[in-house]
Amino acid sequence: MSRDASNASDGPPALRTTAVSAGYGAAGNAVTDLSLRVPQGQVVSLLGPNGAGKTTVMRAVSGLLGLHRGRLTSGRVELFGKDMTGSRASQRVRAGLAQCLEGRMVFPGLSVAENLASGGHVRRYRGAALTEARDEVLALLPRLGDLLDRKAGYLSGGEQQMLAIARALMSRPKLLLMDEPSLGLAPRIVEQVRDIIVSINQHGTSILLVEQNARMALSISGYAYLLEGGRVYAEGTPATLEQDNDIAAAYLGVGTEPVVPRGADS
Repeated sequence: MSRDASNASDGPPALRTTAVSAGYGAAGNAVTDLSLRVPQGQVVSLLGPNGAGKTTVMRAVSGLLGLHRGRLTSGRVELFGKDMTGSRASQRVRAGLAQCLEGRMVFPGLSVAENLASGGHVRRYRGAALTEARDEVLALLPRLGDLLDRKAGYLSGGEQQMLAIARALMSRPKLLLMDEPSLGLAPRIVEQVRDIIVSINQHGTSILLVEQNARMALSISGYAYLLEGGRVYAEGTPATLEQDNDIAAAYLGVGTEPVVPRGADS
């Protein structure tokens, strides 16, 4: 059964944001007073319509906000109990965080092997250490093992998404941010991506998942936050959110048919 986010594992949460506000210059705050937490070992989803501020939240957590001319105007970001609010993105990677970016963002002119190596750059893998990290990732995504010499630009959309996930895993994260991993993929590939996310989590990695496919996200999450206009509109377990017919119909796109959580009897 999916676990409630209130049932945290021992130790501090993998991620805690407290009253975070962030924006882009004269445009004002895209996210206002946002507090959320991802308990260790759990999948937590961040849902909402386009423009709700989901990607801004991910950038604020990963430290990439400044690269997009944005800034954290107030609030606090903690990773595993440590305040990382003013730290660089590379410091957050060393603290155990990795992000799988929206749009895959693989390097098309580099081979699959070279893309994977770039994911371990901050860890400074060399020789046997790089091979060991790559083998761990390929055990989760074996399809890529047959494509190591192929340029990423020649991969299918599904293969590029798997490569983007694999590249993020190369830093051996304890917390993985995933921004729209099913975007633009065929339903069959979406199911594969879903299974990959489940497998990553089962191997002990905590996950914050931004996903337009609410049904898929809720089926593998223990808790979810619904954003609207840069604020948390609602939060709770998948079952709790779905019991509100207005929320389910207007924001989750799941109608009245319940989502069966991962591990539940069918």
